[in-house]
Amino acid sequence: MTYVPYYVHGADRPARWLITCDHASNHVPPFVNGGDLGLPHEDMERHIAYDIGAYAVARHLGEMLDAPVVASNFSRLVIDPNRGEDDPTLLMKLYDGTIIPANRHADEAERDARLNACYRPYHAEVARLAARPGTVILSMHSFTRQLRGRPPRPWEIGILYPEGERFSPALIDLLKAEGDLCVGINQPYTGYLPGDAIDTHGTAHGRPNTLIELRSDLIADAAGQRRWAKRLAKVLPQALVAAQI
Repeated sequence: MTYVPYYVHGADRPARWLITCDHASNHVPPFVNGGDLGLPHEDMERHIAYDIGAYAVARHLGEMLDAPVVASNFSRLVIDPNRGEDDPTLLMKLYDGTIIPANRHADEAERDARLNACYRPYHAEVARLAARPGTVILSMHSFTRQLRGRPPRPWEIGILYPEGERFSPALIDLLKAEGDLCVGINQPYTGYLPGDAIDTHGTAHGRPNTLIELRSDLIADAAGQRRWAKRLAKVLPQALVAAQI
């Protein structure tokens, strides 16, 4: 069976949105150490391997907004599509206290093989759909409530964006106005990482964009995934109007 490194849902949907999910899957393709990174099952089910719940939220949002969705079909531990090709964390050997056995001795040839089989085809498809006129990119992610040895994170949702981007501040204002959310602004991570997926497909081309981080315990089940998709589907178009984009 031929391996496909990404999924596309609704490629012909007409909305301006393009919804991406860089860390949709914890799948390890068979050509990577026989499909096994050497981690126990419980680690492959953790946030270190993929963004829990994000893919389902992205699919629901695509249906609600009538927008195409592109999602990866490989674990971020295989190679991280939300990093530039020259980023030292592109192929992680240690993540949140866990050593990745199959990555410990990965050399340049292995890195290039994973780039060619997984990373580059995914980005080529995102680039193809992003090239439609007027595209607004929405990158869907999730974050763990607590890293090992760190205090719990207070945010329920984080909005990440680079300096000067107009859409995200409008979205933040609308989310804060709802009154019942702890909204992180460029939390739990910085909103600008040179060469990352949003920078490559959004900022570098002057396309409006935002990266949404939902706390994974809130979207760990089907009810939470649909609830958050409905909530976002309501405010995202309002933010587009407010930002006059």
